[in-house]
Amino acid sequence: MIEKTIYLEGIDPLTFYGTNNQNLNKLKSLFPKLKIVARGVEIKIVGDQTEISRFEDDVDKILEFVQKKNQLAEEDIENILLTDEHALHPVNFPEEDVIIYGNQGKAIQAKTINQKKLIYEYEQNDLIFAIGPAGTGKTYTAIALAVRALRNKEVKRVILTRPAVEAGEKLGFLPGDLRQKLDPYLQPLYDALGDMIPHKKLEGYIEEGIVEIAPLAYMRGRTLGDAFVILDEGQNTTVKQLKMFLTRMGKNAKFIVTGDITQIDLPERSASGLIKALGLLKDIKGISVIEFDARDIIRHRLVKYIVHAYEQNKDADEQRK
Repeated sequence: MIEKTIYLEGIDPLTFYGTNNQNLNKLKSLFPKLKIVARGVEIKIVGDQTEISRFEDDVDKILEFVQKKNQLAEEDIENILLTDEHALHPVNFPEEDVIIYGNQGKAIQAKTINQKKLIYEYEQNDLIFAIGPAGTGKTYTAIALAVRALRNKEVKRVILTRPAVEAGEKLGFLPGDLRQKLDPYLQPLYDALGDMIPHKKLEGYIEEGIVEIAPLAYMRGRTLGDAFVILDEGQNTTVKQLKMFLTRMGKNAKFIVTGDITQIDLPERSASGLIKALGLLKDIKGISVIEFDARDIIRHRLVKYIVHAYEQNKDADEQRK
């Protein structure tokens, strides 16, 4: 007998449990071998591992329904879970640009042409370079795809990494423990995940190693298989670092490298590994390069004008040279 806790993701627990716990009682009736105790967003289950795994799979299906329909009734549970001999009626969800539903049922979807292209290319390729200016949603869309792959059990873990350029990738001179040292450089990744996974569940994933957020230096010597791996700020890798990262790819792995080649923070003598990789790898089958631009910027409306102004200034500087 084992005990496990499931966290309801991004939905109102009252909707899931139903009036007077009708939905919860229905679910309990379908799993008589399990002890199921629900409180708030937590459902604790005790029983056999096989039964618990089946319960988790079924709850995932129900959560997907609730996130898309924002409602749940006993008959919905029957339609979603019961077999043909119990009069199953398949649930068909409308095709949308929604990647996943995050916390509080927030729809996380592709909003621009290149964000949609990233989703399409992800289905066709195992390594993707998503290149473009700040605010285009490259990393956010990639993380949403990673969370979806984890939910759908397409991968066993999600790994997010960044080169900690400001810390010299050594980090030893910074005060505090390892996490305190890394958080300033990795916070944008935590922020994105925080939109998609409830805090307690995310903390549990991190403790169990299902979700890992670490600096690029910690990828060395590893083989990253059965994983969705995202390298953010790829323009700040050296040629050697990016080669090291790309050669970590194991079986059943998806790699996405994001970066902005106009915002390189490396020392002047260091060449960007991202620029080198784009030149070397862009024509290899199974590798895709997506170039985001100012049309994809979805931050404040002024950001587009800011990016455009700097691009014009860069062009003028180059002409003067």
